[in-house]
Amino acid sequence: MNASAAHHPVRGILYMMGALALFALLDTISKSLASRHPVAVVVWGRYFAHFLITLVVFLPRHGTALFKTRRPGLQVVRGMTLLGTTGAIVMAFQHMPLAEVTALVFVAPFLVMMLAVVFLGEKVAPWRWLPVVVGFSGVLLIARPSGSAFNVGVVSVLAGACCYAVYQILTRKLSAVDRSVTQLFYAALVGAATMCVLVPWFWVPGALDLRDWLMIGSLGVLGASSHLLMIMALRAAPATTLSPFTYAQLVWATLLGWLVFGDFPGSMSLAGMLIIVASGVVVAYSERFNRKA
Repeated sequence: MNASAAHHPVRGILYMMGALALFALLDTISKSLASRHPVAVVVWGRYFAHFLITLVVFLPRHGTALFKTRRPGLQVVRGMTLLGTTGAIVMAFQHMPLAEVTALVFVAPFLVMMLAVVFLGEKVAPWRWLPVVVGFSGVLLIARPSGSAFNVGVVSVLAGACCYAVYQILTRKLSAVDRSVTQLFYAALVGAATMCVLVPWFWVPGALDLRDWLMIGSLGVLGASSHLLMIMALRAAPATTLSPFTYAQLVWATLLGWLVFGDFPGSMSLAGMLIIVASGVVVAYSERFNRKA
């Protein structure tokens, strides 16, 4: 932790809240596009626009240092896990409401804790597994495997959450050797390059009108802006301080899902969302105390 991180927690929280609002807006636009166009086209637009904006913003400031990484192979793998996360979530948007998708993605911190034990050798006190178990009970309330709520969207978003958990583990490992801007650049590069190869198979000439192109462009602006705010937040305050506030994205997603798509979670889904949030906050605070111990 650097000195500045200890002195500006309020600023860091405000940056984080802004980033989460932009993430929720980005997901809202992605869901709208995915209702009319193939997933591959939406994901391509999201990454290609993000990549161009990243180059414009960071290349003049950092020059060729932006491309320098000590672990290029791991950066590619990390980029692919983020791409898998995005693709799975956009696919889930075609089948599920915005708020439920967002809530299920929040199982990722529980998965990260499990993976950190296996791959990073982190020690976890036995009592810290209780909120993980409780959190997965919230997932069952939303997904309801034996009921009508369970569909391909649930499978897709849970696969995306698994990819996102691996992405976070790789981010932890790479943070020790590469700068944040380098990680941001390679994530955008890998996603854009991969989708440029895949998107011709799904492209329908003339399918995108002016409004669609503007929406696709906004994905890049929102994606780059939200990631920049996230980086600024982590510079201003430690991750353990910010983690509990990440669940504000679920509030934004619920509000936008209701206003834009007319979707409001039912009682079972709301209960599951609250359980996931409560369990996630406990995991976040236990992480803080574990690091202090």
